[in-house]
Amino acid sequence: MRTVVLISCVSQKLNHKSKAKNLYISTLFKKNMAYTEKLQPAKAYILSAKYGLLELDDEIEPYDLTLNTMGAKQKKIWAKNVLEQLQKAEDVKNTNFIFLAGVNYRKNLVEHMPHYDVPMAGLKIGKQLQFLTRQLK
Repeated sequence: MRTVVLISCVSQKLNHKSKAKNLYISTLFKKNMAYTEKLQPAKAYILSAKYGLLELDDEIEPYDLTLNTMGAKQKKIWAKNVLEQLQKAEDVKNTNFIFLAGVNYRKNLVEHMPHYDVPMAGLKIGKQLQFLTRQLK
């Protein structure tokens, strides 16, 4: 089965237009990217609060938006749009999705995905960093 990694965006960003994989500069994002490379998935995407589903090489402007401050209705609309983008790019029913993303970024998506994994489910950021550090050794 094809494996696809979905990484959530983060608040720390460069202050100029950049490829999505380079725009996000937090330690957590960088470790998530390194872990993704180690997993060697068929594909990886970034879940962006502003842009939806991003290819790693998509050129985007920095922004200040997060799902963490959106209401439930806005989150559902965002997830519906992301799911539509995913369905155009992937065979959602026959793909195993690995979420390197918080609950707000996956909650309304996983109900449409028969195959998914959340390796850091329930972990606070400090514990996520510890998990990633162990996995990258």
